[in-house]
Amino acid sequence: MFNPQWLTSFATLAEIGSFTDSAERLGITQAAVSQHIRHLELQLGPLLLRSKRPLELTPAGRALLDYCQQVDRAQRHLALRLSDDDVTCGEVSLISPGSIGLRLYPLLLALQKQYPDLSVRHRFAPDSEVMDAVLHNRYEMGLVTQKPDDKRLVAEKFAEEPLELVIPAGASVHRWEDLEALGYIDHPDGQAMATRLLSRRFPGNPGVRNLPQRGFSNQIGLILEPVARGLGFAVLPRFARLAFARPAEIAVATDNVELVDTIWLIHRAEWPLSARAQQALRWLKNSMYNS
Repeated sequence: MFNPQWLTSFATLAEIGSFTDSAERLGITQAAVSQHIRHLELQLGPLLLRSKRPLELTPAGRALLDYCQQVDRAQRHLALRLSDDDVTCGEVSLISPGSIGLRLYPLLLALQKQYPDLSVRHRFAPDSEVMDAVLHNRYEMGLVTQKPDDKRLVAEKFAEEPLELVIPAGASVHRWEDLEALGYIDHPDGQAMATRLLSRRFPGNPGVRNLPQRGFSNQIGLILEPVARGLGFAVLPRFARLAFARPAEIAVATDNVELVDTIWLIHRAEWPLSARAQQALRWLKNSMYNS
């Protein structure tokens, strides 16, 4: 294990590129900085090309800098975890699919606005990536649309979200031929979602793949843009539709057939959620349908 002071001197030198300026920033002498670097080089070999201006790192130097950055991230993460008693500061990390994420991220920002010392880290991802990120502790909490059977994860019901057939405002859909006339706007989960919903709405239909495809987008916030312009229809979860900025330009084709998905909250089974995470979940559940 390396002396932390040596690592700090090296990381500062790698950033600034000058022994003199590094010493000034660290509040120590230039000789001390040089000594720290010599100690590291005795163990690792040459770390710097001193003939270059600014200084240039050797491959060993770049590897050590990466190590320093990992140590720094780990220390900051540890500090956040150990500050768990104070729910008004520290990190709240959540990874989720796109639709529910569009609904929750603004709510998390509202919580951060109330407690500015909180740090909100959110990522959009499919179920498989969500589970992997939670299992490997990259995110404390995750949301998935399929309940996992991995015993390393705790899964509890978080919300329900219907799938919706979204059409241009003023359009109407009563028959399969109406969908054919509109055309289909696809997205990464579109085929699966449309197949599930439309097989219930229109039993015995020829299949989504036989519909004219009018467009495709992998950006959850843009899928309804062509629908709003009258270019086709889409099948999306409700929260994605609610997040669309121009709701007057789209409509939901409704009938007596409904398909509702359960959204599951997951976290590691070995330890409980932090107090900050529990507070954030209470905030989200209280705010999700009331704002």
